[in-house]
Amino acid sequence: MGIPAALPDTERLVDWDELPEKVRALPANFNPMALGVLMAHQAEWISMQADLDIAVCEKGRRTGITFAQALTDTITAASAKEAGGDNIWYMADTKEKGLEFIGYVGKFAQIVARGQCTMVEQHIFVDQLEDGSSRNIQAFRVRFASGFRVTALSSRPENIHGLQGLVDIDEAALHKNVAHVLESATALLIWGGRIRVWSTHRGKKNAFNQLVQDVKAGRYGKRAKVIRISFDDAVANGLYERACFMRGAEPTEEGKRDWYTAIRSAYGPRKAAMREELDVIPRDGDGSAIPGVWIENAMPEVRPILRIVFDDDFPKRPELEREVWCATWCALNLIPALKKAAEGFDGRWAVGMDFARHRHFSVIKPARITQDLRRDLPFVIELANAPTRQQEQILWAMLDWLKDKQKAWTFAGDATGPGQTLMEYTGDRYGRAVYDEKHSTWGGGPVHEVTLSRAWYGEWMPKYIDLFQDGYITLPRDASLEDDHRAVEFIDGIPMVPRIERKDLKDAELVRHGDGAIAGALMNYAALNHVGGQVYEYHRVRPGAQSDRQVQIGAGWRNKEGIW
Repeated sequence: MGIPAALPDTERLVDWDELPEKVRALPANFNPMALGVLMAHQAEWISMQADLDIAVCEKGRRTGITFAQALTDTITAASAKEAGGDNIWYMADTKEKGLEFIGYVGKFAQIVARGQCTMVEQHIFVDQLEDGSSRNIQAFRVRFASGFRVTALSSRPENIHGLQGLVDIDEAALHKNVAHVLESATALLIWGGRIRVWSTHRGKKNAFNQLVQDVKAGRYGKRAKVIRISFDDAVANGLYERACFMRGAEPTEEGKRDWYTAIRSAYGPRKAAMREELDVIPRDGDGSAIPGVWIENAMPEVRPILRIVFDDDFPKRPELEREVWCATWCALNLIPALKKAAEGFDGRWAVGMDFARHRHFSVIKPARITQDLRRDLPFVIELANAPTRQQEQILWAMLDWLKDKQKAWTFAGDATGPGQTLMEYTGDRYGRAVYDEKHSTWGGGPVHEVTLSRAWYGEWMPKYIDLFQDGYITLPRDASLEDDHRAVEFIDGIPMVPRIERKDLKDAELVRHGDGAIAGALMNYAALNHVGGQVYEYHRVRPGAQSDRQVQIGAGWRNKEGIW
């Protein structure tokens, strides 16, 4: 059920025609209410709770789990003790969700309890602590003639200490301290209480995902189980038809297709978020590290993207033929772009390269370092399926031109894995940078061979992100390059590109891996570690902390706004 198996390996939007027939079908004369108030997946979630101490649902957005839980909780609280009645304690991550849930209960209660209940009440819940003291907790509740009640509390773990009954934890992944909430709720099991937890995911490292994995592994015993309900499961069970029913609209096949496609398209390039929120596939990271508005501000105009997508037969051509073709391309495209970019500019250059051979793009990002130390990229080179020799030829054509024109430049290249060979040859040709710890300067040649790692990302990616925040970088306006930067996420607090691939926005047959963002971070590394001067640091200082004059520190200048 749900998304085809091919999706986890790519970031493409699912084609409607590839979906299972159960999702696409619109049965003739379909009555969405024929099977009752609940859809099949809602009923399955409720029925599985009967014999479990801990029931967990990892779900897609807007699949109706909270609605279904409110209905069964109303029935439970309205029932006598001998019929299974009990108190319900509902905990959400926000006050608004608590009000929404208790509102459902209030409406259901008027039907289920036939007036033998109160309206929704706001009250102060007095919590008695073990040391004899007490505290007041704001809560919302509906009380029933059975003597039981449904109460919506805040998500503070201590709110359920000493309580007894059934505990609901809604959108558990969004709670500030879900691990402690679960620990507090577990004590209720001693006297026959039960715990129901449901949520969309918020990253693989979130406590909710850890709970899901632990329950699946049997670490909570046989009376704990997990159910998985995706957005597509809900669609297959009549979500679209019920939405039409509620609006008084007529469901149609074309309408269903447009509705479904619009929901997925609304995520734009945030495919990892779409997969997490709709397809119940937790992502590696914790959200985009570079806000979209920062990226847009850094792309003021359309500039050249020198892009080559080599066909599969090109590497099989004779070596001389490949060299002639590539030399011609450099003469017609690369060198004119360099000449135009160098007109009227006598400052230094910084060049970064993220290497790839087969699946991803190799990206070369040259930047002019302006007088105020801005990184201004006049163009970007993108190479797909490029033989290593031709990548070498293009890179060296650029570096040779900068050297011949006596431009000051520094290069940092990805020497991880298959890129190591090219970076070694480049270091041999132009000279490797050597760090002098005594004088805190770089000497030797202008080439940095960088081995990418979590530690490297942790130190250098934040410096690259700072350029966007402070408006100190300009890039070509380009959809694929923008998508590369949106791919940078916080993973365990470190901004880096997760292992998920994303479809290239210009050619659906190609994939990317945040290549442009990685090349940018390498470019900035080269800019901050240039040969012949002290290491630059990029800092922010408090407004007003410096006078209007510029202050020289080392080889860098800090202007009156406090920007290096």
